[in-house]
Amino acid sequence: MSNTKLEVVELQTSETYELRTAVLRDNTPTSDPKYAEDSNPGTVHLGIFDAHENLIATSTWVINPWQEDSTAQAIQLRGMAVAKNRQSAGLGAMLLTAGVIHAEKLKAKYIWAKARDSALNFYLRHDFSVVGDGFTEGTTQMPHHLVVRKINF
Repeated sequence: MSNTKLEVVELQTSETYELRTAVLRDNTPTSDPKYAEDSNPGTVHLGIFDAHENLIATSTWVINPWQEDSTAQAIQLRGMAVAKNRQSAGLGAMLLTAGVIHAEKLKAKYIWAKARDSALNFYLRHDFSVVGDGFTEGTTQMPHHLVVRKINF
């Protein structure tokens, strides 16, 4: 790896599509990387580029109520994707840290996500709790659980 410092930057929605497709739509029934909330007011897309200006990690942060406390401000994490050859290198944690800062600025009480079961340990290591029973997510047909992290500000 080069000495170039990796940083989290804000992205345009379209910049997320290629990486979302490669990571999140691999071996799923669809190749469509778009989310209905991508262009909602307040939605923020974050990313990390490598030294060659390739997007290697992305996440999307949507203002969306948490089902257990629908009156509180909440942010849904969607589309967390790290390039397959860069996984387990701390990039997801970098995106999560930046997303928590974003949520705190919005005075959100919760961050929540529909987490793939294959990523549950990542979320548990980063102060999320699993809520309820697992389910098969409709778009990917993969096992998921709801996860939530309460923000203390």
